[in-house]
Amino acid sequence: MGNKKLKSGYTTGTHATAVLVAALNELVHGEEKNSIEVTLPDDKTATIEVKRVGKFHYATVKGDNDDIDVTKGAKISLQLLNTPPKALKPQKPSTITIGSSTLFLYAGDGVGVVTKKGLKITPKHPAINPTPLLMMQKNSASLLKNKNLQLHAVVSVENGEEIAKQTANAKVGVIGGISILGTKGIVKPISATAYLESIKAELNVAAEENPDIIVFTLGNTAYDYAKKHFHESSIIEVGNFVYDALGLLKPYPFKKLIFITASAKTTKVAQGFKNTHNRYGSIDFEQVKYFLKTKLGIDLKDQEFVTLKAVLETLDEKRKNLFIEFITQEAALQLKSWATTLELSLHKIETTTLPYNIKKELFW
Repeated sequence: MGNKKLKSGYTTGTHATAVLVAALNELVHGEEKNSIEVTLPDDKTATIEVKRVGKFHYATVKGDNDDIDVTKGAKISLQLLNTPPKALKPQKPSTITIGSSTLFLYAGDGVGVVTKKGLKITPKHPAINPTPLLMMQKNSASLLKNKNLQLHAVVSVENGEEIAKQTANAKVGVIGGISILGTKGIVKPISATAYLESIKAELNVAAEENPDIIVFTLGNTAYDYAKKHFHESSIIEVGNFVYDALGLLKPYPFKKLIFITASAKTTKVAQGFKNTHNRYGSIDFEQVKYFLKTKLGIDLKDQEFVTLKAVLETLDEKRKNLFIEFITQEAALQLKSWATTLELSLHKIETTTLPYNIKKELFW
């Protein structure tokens, strides 16, 4: 991965899990710990430092990494209570059930509450995504499996409301702070300079192995999909750096690019986003509605959307597939335009949009 080894870190979900386990451990065993071993979704483990703040109340600081990550250094805490907390922002708690025990999770200061449809969490619940909730359940199981407890946990992030202003949370309806996120428990580093250097190193290997084809993926799901269909040496996870990664192909003889990602990122590429990170802008939903109306005859009128998922939920299966086919084709055309501008040796591009597995291929 190049000369510089990128520094990984752990997600807000991993840190929130650690402070939950620390608080539960004190409750169940009467032990006060300063580090917690967390089992990640892939069954690897991470050791997270924690600090006792008070009775059944622990905090941890999210470490540094080479990611474009506004939550680096954030102080994440969790307090365990026997009765429902008072004076919190309006919300419905998320629920974790282990045997006969139930754990209710609340968004405290600095953690957002979901207020709009289309996200992974339904409205009025804390912005704690499904994978962190599953991690909390998995890591709490041994402590609670033989108990019969009703517990309440408040997750907070110091200065979380300020941190959230650097994210798209407010725009997508997550109000009051940041989200507790993560799909694999580990933050994959995407520092621009270092990451692009790592892509160069991977391209060197890929060109030696197979100089005809290169596969670009965006996101863990796309990468896992690609590994099932292509040799791993040909697959490059490009983060959000679509155009920059294309530019790096200039010295290489690749003839075909296969581009794999999910529908939201496909839409961004179709709309001309050279970098798909949220800091470079969000999907233009007015343009999405225009596409639907003029190209597919689907008029969503004055409906407002903040996520592509919400748009897709308004369409029946046939119209949804038509739309995915359209944006997949548009993304291929955009990639072809960039490849031509960059004078690459490519003359084939195939785009695949997940989870629909819809493919479009261009030759020139």
